[in-house]
Amino acid sequence: IRDLFEKLDTNKDGKVDVAELRAGLTSMGITFRKGAAQKIISSGDKDKDLGLDFEEFSKYLKDHEKKLRLTFKSLDKNNDGRIDHMEVRQSLADLGMDINQEEAKKILQSIDVDGTMTVDWNEWKAHFLFNPATNLQEIIRYWKHSTVLDIGDSLTIPDEFTEEEKTTGIWWKQLSAGAMAGAVSRTGTAPLDRMKVFMQVHSTKSNKISLVGGFKQMLKEGGAASLWRGNGINVLKIAPETAIKFMAYEQVRTHERFIAGSLAGATAQTAIYPMEVMKTRLTLRKTGQYTGMFDCAKKILQKEGVKAFYKGYLPNILGIIPYAGIDLAVYESLKNAWLANYAKDSANPGILVLLGCGTMSSTCGQLTSYPLALIRTRMQAAASIEGAEQMSMNRMVKKIVEKEGFFGLYRGILPNFMKVIPAVSISYVVYEYMRSGLGIQK
Repeated sequence: IRDLFEKLDTNKDGKVDVAELRAGLTSMGITFRKGAAQKIISSGDKDKDLGLDFEEFSKYLKDHEKKLRLTFKSLDKNNDGRIDHMEVRQSLADLGMDINQEEAKKILQSIDVDGTMTVDWNEWKAHFLFNPATNLQEIIRYWKHSTVLDIGDSLTIPDEFTEEEKTTGIWWKQLSAGAMAGAVSRTGTAPLDRMKVFMQVHSTKSNKISLVGGFKQMLKEGGAASLWRGNGINVLKIAPETAIKFMAYEQVRTHERFIAGSLAGATAQTAIYPMEVMKTRLTLRKTGQYTGMFDCAKKILQKEGVKAFYKGYLPNILGIIPYAGIDLAVYESLKNAWLANYAKDSANPGILVLLGCGTMSSTCGQLTSYPLALIRTRMQAAASIEGAEQMSMNRMVKKIVEKEGFFGLYRGILPNFMKVIPAVSISYVVYEYMRSGLGIQK
């Protein structure tokens, strides 16, 4: 342990920090899960100085080894000192997770060093010593992915895919399932989304619009079909947004998930922002104003030029960073906290827990970024009105606060919150059906 500590402590300051641990393990060819280095340091850092001194490092490894030995013994059903594929299957079945023989063998192969298709204690310890998973439930989570949930504003990025999943093509099936779930979810909640935009733009302190009154107004102006205005392009932008966000996340995933999620969201939004502008225009259009999305794009380009496609870009990009980051971080934290404290018979949280995590994370993200989303929508809408004053972001914020108070920045948030639970529910159900249809193992 002393030799290992000195090898990891590259700057010789008497402690090993996250960067040193990560770099040292990588240089030694030790594979470990993303975020493992941070979790190891946090678990062993008793004096909270963001690093492990030799005493803390030694204690962490010894304690961790004890826990790993208990897990190894729980898997070794016949007490012969080795784990075979049948014992892996039996242990996972005891936790409510059924896998076939081939899947059990793949798990063994990832740990088996000597090619015997069994795992002894030394192989088990070598594989998991620098992974913070300490019990069977955590080790199962090590092999699991997060689900992709779309709540109508931002797609959650899944955990990074393994090289095997990329080679076999499962990664695109996962993303396709998420995109289809998002399309159905957005279509199902489109009337509430349109109401949100309607209230963001038209509702003021002197002209309050209620949910019922707003829907009546829309139905009177354009009939029932008008409730889905702007939904076509909202669904159409899922595919490029998903692809760009995933590729961006793959590039920046070496950073913390909060930063990676934020940067991925910002990159995707920059690329598809003209579609966001068109969605707002189509959502707010009067009957007969545009014949469709191509007509809308053509008229914006002819009358206002290319710059019009980026109206409200600044508040949008400032809003998507905290939204994407907080949404992702809260979702993962809540899900993992539930698994750590309540997962007993199954390593799968279940639909209600994931629904609750998605709802809470989305709510936290929206509360943070909603004022910027409202400013963005008003700037997009103002650009479509001839003779309307084109205000900067700062000026518009100041004007809204002066006239309507701080809560004027949250106009339309009620229908936005109302759509979260049905959006997540629809998204989850469709996602599971798509996974099944595409042949992705659960």
